[in-house]
Amino acid sequence: MGRIVKQLSDNTTKYYWYPGEKQEWVRAAVAVGSGLVAGTLAMMFLKSAISAVVIGTSLTLAIAGFNFGRRDARALAGFPGMADKAARRAAAAYTGKAAWRGLVMGIGGALAAMLVINLSPIGWINDWLLPVVPAVASALARQLGMVWQQMGHQVKTKGPAAPPAPAQPEKA
Repeated sequence: MGRIVKQLSDNTTKYYWYPGEKQEWVRAAVAVGSGLVAGTLAMMFLKSAISAVVIGTSLTLAIAGFNFGRRDARALAGFPGMADKAARRAAAAYTGKAAWRGLVMGIGGALAAMLVINLSPIGWINDWLLPVVPAVASALARQLGMVWQQMGHQVKTKGPAAPPAPAQPEKA
């Protein structure tokens, strides 16, 4: 949740709350804008509405999925143990946010599929394969985002790994 703070006087402060952080809204705008640009360019060069919609929605959902994956990985990295009440509250808060992101990803994939199906001519590829391309791109990009976020983290160990134990011969 973001907020804007306005100091009205020495004793009065007014807070305006808005959903999400500004950085996340900018990332969402970049995703939608990139999809629109890619779809427009595809329409100009390929002269095919179905190709333009598939490319545009796939790029939009892929960028959004990548950003969602990074957010999920950041939340999971700081996820505390379940020993105390505060940890359980943090788990409940994370679960609600993750459920919301999953719902948004699902609705985005469904809307993209509806757009593709309504534009497509009759055919197996147009009816069954192309409508799922944006949702698959989103899911793969989410996983890539989670991996990308974790790539910068190093794991420290107490020392080198112990050598493997010698194999014992089996008794007959």
